[in-house]
Amino acid sequence: MNYKIKLEIFEGPLDLLLYLIKKDHLNIYDIPIAQVTTQYMQYLELMQLLDLDIAGEFLVIAATLMQIKSKILLPVDEIITEQQEEDDPKEELLKKLLEYKKFKQAAVFFESKENVQRNIFKRPNSHFEAQGKEEVFFETNLFDLLNAFSKALKNMPKDVFREVLRDEFSIEGKIHDLLHILLKKIKISLDELFRAAKNKTEIIATFLAVLELIRQKEIIITQTGLFKEIFVMLNQERITAPLFLSANMGS
Repeated sequence: MNYKIKLEIFEGPLDLLLYLIKKDHLNIYDIPIAQVTTQYMQYLELMQLLDLDIAGEFLVIAATLMQIKSKILLPVDEIITEQQEEDDPKEELLKKLLEYKKFKQAAVFFESKENVQRNIFKRPNSHFEAQGKEEVFFETNLFDLLNAFSKALKNMPKDVFREVLRDEFSIEGKIHDLLHILLKKIKISLDELFRAAKNKTEIIATFLAVLELIRQKEIIITQTGLFKEIFVMLNQERITAPLFLSANMGS
């Protein structure tokens, strides 16, 4: 399944660290490095599994986390000696995180003021317009999507995966399936799409189809709150799904 996707909405490594800290209610001033490093590497593995373009900054932060983690395992005397000889990478990382967090908070504040008349509160650097008159939607970031994708993979029985590993699911086919669904339904949860999959191969194809439609701005991905259920909707500002489908009926 060769299908490489590059999305401008992908956030950076510091966004991922802040996401992990917030998701697990961690103290930013006392980060459990071993736990965060493990989770960070798991997200990188998911991105590599999906053959997503990973910015070099992600690998730099990964190396920094591994360096900090290795220092924790050193004897106290060696740690003191190293701290005297060079800057503490943990302190440097914390400084970067705190500065970036302030920047993100400022971005959210100014963007929310711009959108207050429309009663829409979006995450910073979003490329989509949240929808819904009765509910206020927050837009989903890459890491929420990867988290849902990871859970879907873990919930798929391994024996089922082995039995139907030969099945092929094209990204184009899944794009058509999803657009057909959204032309009939206002929205559908990402979990529901994953539950309909027969195996892990189909889950991956479904997820890549979602990412491709996000890239094409054909759909938007929303939540009613942080870490809440994720929903997929057509982007009402485009409404090109019928044309897209009719142009590709033969494929």
